[in-house]
Amino acid sequence: MKRWTLALGALFLAAGMVGSTAFARNAESRVAAEDKTPPSYDMKPQAILDLQGLQKKFVGLAEAMPAEKFTWRPAAGVRSVSELYLHVALANFNIPTMMGVTPAAGIDKEGFEKSTTDKAKVIEQLNKSFAFAISAVDKMSNSDFAKPEKKLGPDANDGDVVYLLVVHNHEHLGQSIAYARMNGVVPPWTAEAMKKNPKAPVE
Repeated sequence: MKRWTLALGALFLAAGMVGSTAFARNAESRVAAEDKTPPSYDMKPQAILDLQGLQKKFVGLAEAMPAEKFTWRPAAGVRSVSELYLHVALANFNIPTMMGVTPAAGIDKEGFEKSTTDKAKVIEQLNKSFAFAISAVDKMSNSDFAKPEKKLGPDANDGDVVYLLVVHNHEHLGQSIAYARMNGVVPPWTAEAMKKNPKAPVE
């Protein structure tokens, strides 16, 4: 009898836990559905601020890299320093066109990454590309971010394109930092931070 009582007790306890979990999930769903709070993250100004910061870091790294290192590459078949920076610039020119922005004049996609190894010209393209990308985002209205881009996917919109633009730059900023470090170049913002605090974490 005691065994049956214990078994039934365990069964009821388990059923109660399942029921409580289901009730909690339903309650969470109701709260989420009723939440009318506006999002705290405003994508347009945040994306522009991020792109401006990325431009400063990319250009700072490119300026700190010796001109003779612009042809350096970590291994055969991998982008060189100049090719990496021009890849970033080309993406900044191209990604906004995915949401209907008029392409930048004079940009030839074919061979762009290998078009020059000249330090000054590479930096010029970086600056032009960020100006183009930032301008494209700045001209968007809030409703533009929700504009569908079915050609990119059934649920894609222009906000996704802006997200891609920012994330792509962050991805290659990390690569650019690695290139700099492998050539003995300290990122300028790290050098500045170390002056203020020698024990500060570094990139």
